[in-house]
Amino acid sequence: MGDSDGGSARPLRADARRNRARVLEVAVEIFAVEGLSVPVHEIARRAGVGTGTVSRHFPTKESLFEAIVLDRVERIVGRARELTTAQDPGAAFFELFAMLVEAGATDRGLAEGFAGVGFDMDAAALRAGYDVVGVMRELLVRAQRAGAVRADLDVADVKALMMGCVVRERDAMDVEVRNRMIAIVCQGFRPA
Repeated sequence: MGDSDGGSARPLRADARRNRARVLEVAVEIFAVEGLSVPVHEIARRAGVGTGTVSRHFPTKESLFEAIVLDRVERIVGRARELTTAQDPGAAFFELFAMLVEAGATDRGLAEGFAGVGFDMDAAALRAGYDVVGVMRELLVRAQRAGAVRADLDVADVKALMMGCVVRERDAMDVEVRNRMIAIVCQGFRPA
């Protein structure tokens, strides 16, 4: 995220850096709990800054969400890339699936980004060099070739089932429910 503002090459003043950091901190909390529908003026109010301050650092709400989500996506893709070299392709795929459900269940904004609600996370991640769908597809294909996952599934199926687990868990707000849903879905992924 650096010390420059938006695309500007000038370093930020100390107060501007503090304001930007505060906006990001508040936005992370708000988006995780309340999702992407929270207006920018509410983020500014809770951060104790003006709407103009938020807009100077993040010209659009999407640019604010992108700044937040790309850090999480970078970690997810990094772990997924590590999994592409795992000895057991099936276990690697199932670990990624569980990791994505966990991430979406604990961060409503991230879940909405995965679902494409209000923000095209896949496109933003790809622009930043994090091909979430590509690495998911690679792990799925490896698991299918190893015979650990049904051959008739595609990435869209996996994403839809992942979102189903996230929504179900969010309704119950219970880790046991989430783990049960992951286990049921992963069993359904396996060949008959």
